[in-house]
Amino acid sequence: MSIIEDLKLQYRIGGIANKMIYWNVGIFLISIPLFYQFKLGVFDYPNWLAVSSEPTVVLTRPWTLLTYAFFHYGFLHLFFNMMVLNFTSRLFLTFFTQKQYLGLYILSAIFAGLVYVLSFYLLGKSSMMVGASAAVMALLVATTTYQPLMELRLLLIGNVKLWHITAVLLILDLLQIQIDNTGGHIAHLSGAFFGYIYIKLLQNGTDLSRIVSSVIEFFVSLFSTKKATTFKRVHVNSKKPIEKRNSKIVTKDKTQQQIDEILDKISKSGYDSLTTEEKEFLFRTGK
Repeated sequence: MSIIEDLKLQYRIGGIANKMIYWNVGIFLISIPLFYQFKLGVFDYPNWLAVSSEPTVVLTRPWTLLTYAFFHYGFLHLFFNMMVLNFTSRLFLTFFTQKQYLGLYILSAIFAGLVYVLSFYLLGKSSMMVGASAAVMALLVATTTYQPLMELRLLLIGNVKLWHITAVLLILDLLQIQIDNTGGHIAHLSGAFFGYIYIKLLQNGTDLSRIVSSVIEFFVSLFSTKKATTFKRVHVNSKKPIEKRNSKIVTKDKTQQQIDEILDKISKSGYDSLTTEEKEFLFRTGK
């Protein structure tokens, strides 16, 4: 199997987190010949892809509030975002569904983009922004809000709680907000705030990710071609004996019970304490 075929297979069988990383990396590779200024050594994204801090520009190009979250200014920018995204995705999908993952990624990116535009307008600054950092921080803070005491084992450090990692990243953003990349740090904090609000609303019964799911389902049904089927009346001479189907309620109860037991184990001993079978079970049920 060639590398290309292997990548295609990984994309098909992978979940939403795997696809999100593929999309970010793929868009970055495509953007190199289109927007990279080789003489200057920088990317020059147009204002119909990057989100502008000018409200008038955003009003005429509202899609940039989402497209900016899939572009990056350089390899290191992409690498660190994807590294944290991969780490955070595994944690988030331990507790939540793939639809919630996609919904939070999109909504947090839009929210952070709006806060960035408003902040720079009030500060009297003009700039453009790209990067998935805001959505990544939303996923991380959402998971931390839901399971702050979850223990993780870090190389050279040992066991730490999830909220310790999140707190360090947020403090770094706060300390650097006036030093360098002000817009980026504002977006990070905005995404983090949205991740926190998302979980609090979810715990109260309001799932904001349903907005994204409903929009996607609407467009899928709109563009999908459905052929009308003609129903024919069929005369049946004899009735076949009705087969008894086993109830699925017991299976669902056992599955939910196993999920609850694994989540209790994670909250007490951390994600790394799970066996390979338990991790695979969570991955399968999360799809």
